[in-house]
Amino acid sequence: MKWMVATVAALALALLTLPATKGFNIRSLPLLGGQVEAVAVCDADAKPAPLDFTLKDMNGKAVSLASFKGNVILLNFWATWCGPCKIEIPGFVELQEQYRDQGFVVLGLSVDDTPEQIQTFSEQFDINYPLLVGLNRDDFQEAWGPVWGIPITFWIDREGAWCKTHMGFATKDDFERELKLLL
Repeated sequence: MKWMVATVAALALALLTLPATKGFNIRSLPLLGGQVEAVAVCDADAKPAPLDFTLKDMNGKAVSLASFKGNVILLNFWATWCGPCKIEIPGFVELQEQYRDQGFVVLGLSVDDTPEQIQTFSEQFDINYPLLVGLNRDDFQEAWGPVWGIPITFWIDREGAWCKTHMGFATKDDFERELKLLL
């Protein structure tokens, strides 16, 4: 009985800390009998996303994040060695293909890979969206931080508001539900 009480108390404590995550909705937890529902529409007090950066892509071309304003942006921090990232990326490829004409863009930021590693990975996974080099760009990562692990995904609306942060793995269906609310 003591262990059951301790387990319930630990779970309750964990649930109480989750609402501090930007965009979190406790009703989305299947544990509580609710259906998974996407909550990606920006809050009225959503702050501007830090889009005033120019980064190099995997081919050495300068990419201004501000140039994507006007689109719904999914910014995903990932790495070639990250198992959950490898599972998410094919879904991002499909979403980019399906929704690009509706003003949607996926941007991938490799947190610690060289351009050569990113190029090889891109070819292997047939990636159809810009892959940016985050190696030695702590300034950029800090602007979106704290980044405690990867994958971590940020939703930015057409006006440039930082709508939601998703930490950890999610399915293509999860991301697609969120995307439809922002398009």
